[in-house]
Formats: sequence, C-alpha cells, structure tokens
Amino acid sequence: MSACVSATASLLLAPQGLAQEATPHVGVASASLCADAYVLAVVPMESISALSWQVDQPVSVAPSWSRGLPKAWPDAARLLALAPALTVFGTGEAGRTGRLLERSGQTVFELAWADDFDAVRGNLRALGAATGQAEAADAVIADIDARLAEMVRRAEARARTPRIAYLSVSGGSAGAGTYIDTAIVAAGGINVVAENGAVGWTRSDPEFALTLEADIVLTSFFIDGYASTFNRARRHAAYRRLLDHPERAEIPAGLWPCAGPRLVDAAELIADAIDAWEDGA
Repeated sequence: MSACVSATASLLLAPQGLAQEATPHVGVASASLCADAYVLAVVPMESISALSWQVDQPVSVAPSWSRGLPKAWPDAARLLALAPALTVFGTGEAGRTGRLLERSGQTVFELAWADDFDAVRGNLRALGAATGQAEAADAVIADIDARLAEMVRRAEARARTPRIAYLSVSGGSAGAGTYIDTAIVAAGGINVVAENGAVGWTRSDPEFALTLEADIVLTSFFIDGYASTFNRARRHAAYRRLLDHPERAEIPAGLWPCAGPRLVDAAELIADAIDAWEDGA
C-alpha cells in the first residue's frame, strides 16, 4: 500500500461541484478489474469517479449503472486527466505509474496480494480506512463471515465430501495456496488437484487431465473470458472428458478474477453444486 493513502475522506465523498472548487482531485478511480470489485464493495456509488476499462467486458460482473462511468487503466496520462482523489490499483500494478501520480500530487492505493479470506478482509479494511469508509468495509466483512459460517453449516449437514477439480480455459488448474482452493474448501469440498500435491497455479497438462478423477469439475473463463491462443482447454481433446463431466459447474469469471469481495459468491455457487451432486447421488 502506498504511503499516500492518508488523503482526506472529505475529498473522496464531497459533492463534485464543491470539491472541485477546492481541488481538482475528486472521487475514487479503479485502474483494474480486481480493484473494481473492492471499490464497488466499499465506496458509495456517488463517490466513484471511474472504473477500469474492463468493466464493459463480459469478464466483469459490475452493476449496469457502473458501466457508464469514465474508464481508467494503469496509465499516468489517463489517470492524471481523470484527477481522482484516490486511485486504486490491483496487486503489483501501481509501479511506475503510481510513482508518477504520487509525484504529481495524486493519492495511490495498491491492494495487497490475497489468496484467502483473511487477506480479503485485510484489503477491505485498508481500503475502508483510505476512503473514510471503515464502517462500510466492516459491514462487507460481516456479510462475508456470515455467509462462510452458513457454508460450514451446510457442509456439516452433508453425508459426503466431494473431490473437486478446477479447470481454467488455459488448461491449467489450482492447487493448495490459491484462492480457488480457498473457495473449494469454504464450500465444503476437497481440492483434488491440491490433494495430488499441486501447490499454486498449475500449467496446462493434457496427460494429467486424462487421468484426473473428480466428483465435480469447476470451470471458469470459458464463457465470459478473453479470447486467446492460450485457451488450450477449448481445443485440446484431452480436456473434453472434463468439460463433458456430468457434474460440471461453470463459475462466472467476474466473481474471481482475483481474491476479492465476490470470492464468497463463487464459494456459494460451489456449495450449490455440491448440494446438487449429493442430491443426485
């Protein structure tokens, strides 16, 4: 997080006209898809001055009203023109652009790396403090915690625990220590890829895909992701058996482009898939 996150909340939340009489810096701008999710969760609608260019893409689950806002990206010239009171970057994205903005007098906030709900809570608290929205951040955290507790209750009521595999459109998967693993475990499942010893994000491995056995297959970014030559799982025959799995659940990409406030939504969809699997047994 930048040392300059102490910008006054009054500038972030002041009516546009009054704030502009005192300073050109008004509102909160998000420069990335991940930052969008945190800003939308914590900052009031009237205090958001811009969201990332990705907000108009299928990969985003931002509300319809937000798609008419000015668009931002990690470019100093663009962000200087927007002149927000605070620019929020995703993890590791501020870099040289952030330093240029700080030297020009703008305030920068960079999300910390997150791969579990504790880190999500930390980012929410930090952004809440930086924007004067600590109570809003606490309310989001309380909601997440209540929903996680409910998923624990649902898991305890089940007779079986499913082995779950995640497949990305690139053909890779997610082992222990990833937010995908966090969501699977929160939903009450066993991450079979982690069970097989994988740690972190795995690369496309057709041979592994041919031998992978799971009760439920999670996929994401197939329907609403970006077109790319690296989308091997769309084309390689080795992945077809996983894509045709009778208990396949497609998780909207916009719920987990990173570990953010909507990760709990993804976990709940996994929990729903587990319930459907158990009911169909």
